[in-house]
Amino acid sequence: MKGMLKGLGVTLKTLGTKKLTHAYPDVPLKMPERFRGIQYFEPDKCIVCNQCARICPTDCITLTGKANPDPEKKGKVIDTFDVNFEICILCDLCTEVCPTEAIVMTNNFELAAYSRDDLFKDKQWLYENNTNVREDNNNIGSPKGGAK
Repeated sequence: MKGMLKGLGVTLKTLGTKKLTHAYPDVPLKMPERFRGIQYFEPDKCIVCNQCARICPTDCITLTGKANPDPEKKGKVIDTFDVNFEICILCDLCTEVCPTEAIVMTNNFELAAYSRDDLFKDKQWLYENNTNVREDNNNIGSPKGGAK
């Protein structure tokens, strides 16, 4: 009986409060500053160090590089960069280890698709995902700019 009265009390207390709803598709939601959304990739900054693919706990990142076409320049240039968002857990580890910040997180989260094949994204799609990109990827929330 006591439990039933407690439940009724909670119901009566919330009965008079104002309802909170969002007009989501029409009005976009404002996400917190450290929200981990879809990655943004800048191919020109990538040095093909493969650190992002190595640290990924779900192995959803695949990248390949080729020798630089300019014989005077050393290193590799990015050939393919693919992310399988079907298994990506948006853990932010790939952005933490990137030495050139070629891959950074955004506040975008809309990845709904009718087919699982649409969840495989390439470097061109990730490069065009350039809205709501974090300004300072690795030092948000750390005191005095972090340890960079």
